[in-house]
Amino acid sequence: MALKPQAPRQQKHLAVLIDADNAPASILEGLFEEIAKYGVASVKRIYGDWTGPQLGSWKKVLLDHSIQPIQQFAYTKGKNATDSALIIDAMDLLYTRRFDGFCLVSSDSDFTRLAARLREEGLSVYGFGEEKTPKPFVVACDKFIYTEILREGAAEPTAGGNDKAQPEPADAPPRAAKPKAQKVPVELIAKLIDDLSDDDGWIQLGVLGQNITKLRPEFDARLYGFRKLSDLIKGQSKRFELQSRGGSASGGESLYVRNRKGGK
Repeated sequence: MALKPQAPRQQKHLAVLIDADNAPASILEGLFEEIAKYGVASVKRIYGDWTGPQLGSWKKVLLDHSIQPIQQFAYTKGKNATDSALIIDAMDLLYTRRFDGFCLVSSDSDFTRLAARLREEGLSVYGFGEEKTPKPFVVACDKFIYTEILREGAAEPTAGGNDKAQPEPADAPPRAAKPKAQKVPVELIAKLIDDLSDDDGWIQLGVLGQNITKLRPEFDARLYGFRKLSDLIKGQSKRFELQSRGGSASGGESLYVRNRKGGK
């Protein structure tokens, strides 16, 4: 009896691998909210030496998020056996052919070649690390999210104008520092619009965003103080013009952007 072809999966199945030695536990809530934008976290593993006290903040939150801790002893001082264990597991998971992508959570450049290897197999690689992450690892990923922005909202005033600081439990993990807004790369955006736009100078906002990410995997509107790309474009109204168009097959509207004539 011939097997029926399987229907295409609606969401990407992702393997989330966390280097506990190079990622703070304080990002966890924001981390999985971010991952949910890209697919389903089918596998969630975290690697480290759980016999010591240095990973205490991680131990308190693993159960709440159903993350499987993988024990890796530090056999030799100064050598990171955790990295090797994570890489070996990633390759094992790769060859199961069950995943559409990987989320690598670390600020360690040792995973640069792993990210490149996974992409060579046609899988999507999403990197998560601090702004100190070496550039080679950042550009080896399809998309790289700086973990500082994942906790940005935690420091915002509460609704109703009550911005009085609330005391935190003594055993709460330390807050990640709120990142300073960076300068918007308007020249890069303007050049891409020129290169990719139609005869009237317009380009669909989603297409623009995809091409920015191809050139700069770490690009994220939140790094520049905006919630999303459309807000960033609106904030640069002297340089860019935004237009909403309806009449799509799905009934929704699409946003288009072009360089404003004479804008500087």
